[in-house]
Amino acid sequence: MIIDVTEVKNSAQLHLLLKKDLGFPDFYGMNWDAFWDAIMGLVEMPHKLILVGWEDVEQCIPQDAAIMTELLQQLNVKHPTWGCDVEYGSFIKEDLGNG
Repeated sequence: MIIDVTEVKNSAQLHLLLKKDLGFPDFYGMNWDAFWDAIMGLVEMPHKLILVGWEDVEQCIPQDAAIMTELLQQLNVKHPTWGCDVEYGSFIKEDLGNG
């Protein structure tokens, strides 16, 4: 799955995009505790997640970027068989072809 985060400028935008693209439930709390709950069993995470424009997120909201990165790493440590391989990229979607 590819998520383009290049337009994300704040935490609320990031959570809204994650909710929409990862299929989080309507009651998703739009915070990092809710994100953890969602990825730990409320939704099935993709086997591969490519975050296009991640460096923009790191620049605009560095604390949120660090928290999200840490939570995704924890997911993979706790549940390696159904975790998520994440690529934090600076490339654009067109560079990926149909991938």
